[in-house]
Amino acid sequence: MEYKVVLVKVEQRTDSAEMVQRILTDFGCSIKVRLGLHDVPCNTCSPAGLLFLQVSGDAEPIKEMMDELNNVDSVTAKYLEI
Repeated sequence: MEYKVVLVKVEQRTDSAEMVQRILTDFGCSIKVRLGLHDVPCNTCSPAGLLFLQVSGDAEPIKEMMDELNNVDSVTAKYLEI
């Protein structure tokens, strides 16, 4: 079985969370699993986080989603197929 994964690093969650959420909602049909991770030091939210997305379907919508995510300031999306 082949897995298609998109990792999304968000540097400034408070500034970009709304835009990232909109993009993920727009491409929700391509997302099978979504897991969000962030550090929680001393009972405060970390400004950075990592999203793990297992994606499926045609390559074009996944590429469009990644392009939109990478156009958001402080957001980096990378694709991995294993």
